[in-house]
Amino acid sequence: MADVSLAGTFFGLILGILIGTLFAALIIWIVGKLGMGIEVDGFGPAFIAAIFIAVLSNVIIWVWNQLGFGAPAGLVGSIIHLLVTAAILMTAGSYIKGLRVKGFSGAIIASIAIAVVAWLVNWAIGLVT
Repeated sequence: MADVSLAGTFFGLILGILIGTLFAALIIWIVGKLGMGIEVDGFGPAFIAAIFIAVLSNVIIWVWNQLGFGAPAGLVGSIIHLLVTAAILMTAGSYIKGLRVKGFSGAIIASIAIAVVAWLVNWAIGLVT
């Protein structure tokens, strides 16, 4: 049995969060460069937006679960997730310098584009591994 220290586990957690945030920022930056509902001035605002979106999304999910609602699944869950992500993008656009959201319809388009690009990245990584 492998000896797993607390420091090693903590380091792995931090490394995983950092890599996940970098991928999310890259995806936001790509969607911004494609002009699909958002504009991003550079990788820095995309990185800050990725952190903002991750934190706010997890808070909303936690509150949703505390209210006794389970995580919706299927088509309804996907639609709810896109709407929540669009609302978070709208909020992020008003707080993060260098991130501009082109209205709620732009936020919906960006949310869909972010989901598609994230899926493609995960698919491509799956081909390599």
